[in-house]
Parts: sequence; C-alpha cells; structure tokens
Amino acid sequence: MHASPVLAPAIQPVSLPIRQLLPWAVFGGILMLLAIYFVGVEEGAAAIFNSMYVHEFVHDGRHLLGFPCH
Repeated sequence: MHASPVLAPAIQPVSLPIRQLLPWAVFGGILMLLAIYFVGVEEGAAAIFNSMYVHEFVHDGRHLLGFPCH
C-alpha cells in the first residue's frame, strides 16, 4: 500500500506597503545609532554620564567592534 503524497499549498509572498514599513525602519535606525553611540563614544570628554558604568557595561562590545578604549 502506497501513501499518497500530501501537497502543501503554494506560498504567496506578502507585500508590505512602504507606509507601514517606514516608521519601523526609522525607529530601528534610531535604536542602532543610540547603540553605536553608547558602544563607541560614551567615554571621556564626550560622555553624557559622568560615571564609567556605561563604558564598563559595553566594554567587550567595544573591543569586538574595533573601537579603541585603552
């Protein structure tokens, strides 16, 4: 006895209107810029925070991304 093959329905691509995608792209871009700032710049004279907590929190990420800090 042979099992009949189960055919999956055809997958149709979903179109996303740019008006729905643009706000999320802008929001993601702002978050990326904030992350780059805190990883790459938040240290020394350009620091927003006076303590070294942010620097120490992202210290390994700085080295991973190639930002100098020592």
